[in-house]
Amino acid sequence: MFELQISTQPEWTNQVMDNFDLFLLDHASCEKKASGMAMTFVSHYPDRPELVRAMTDLAVEELTHFKEVLRLILGRGLQLQADSKDPYIAALHKHTRRGSAPYFLDRLIVASIVEARGHERFGLIAQALPAGPEKQFYQAITRSEERHYELFFRLAECYFEPAEVAARCQQLLPIEADIIQRLPIRAALH
Repeated sequence: MFELQISTQPEWTNQVMDNFDLFLLDHASCEKKASGMAMTFVSHYPDRPELVRAMTDLAVEELTHFKEVLRLILGRGLQLQADSKDPYIAALHKHTRRGSAPYFLDRLIVASIVEARGHERFGLIAQALPAGPEKQFYQAITRSEERHYELFFRLAECYFEPAEVAARCQQLLPIEADIIQRLPIRAALH
């Protein structure tokens, strides 16, 4: 496993808490995209049964999270927004290599890094929220993101040598840290 190289700044948590409605809308979009991403893995790698099983379960879980976030959104009288490109995800994907095997490995590692960042940030939100159903929901989501980050890493090690996975992680983690530092702070997961 790995650790993120930098922590999210407190200003991010403050921005989210000050604009929680905007954050919820972004969170819903992220859950939809995560479910779709899992199904894309299924579509692109149907010959890998461990991956297909794991990604099918993940797609359902992410869609369940979307449904739960949607309930919070509707409970606040908000309306879903059209999805937009996530600058964090787009910046990370620019560093995925071409070629069948390198691309597959990079997709798994990038997914693991994204889930690790989600784990960290959902945990910050869970800490900041007052006691109640939203806090409990974000505590549960934090645990889910940790499992997802571990899942993608384990899948990478299932299909590639652990030393290769570790080496590529060590190349991508500083890139992720640089992206986090360069992106503006906004009421969004990334």
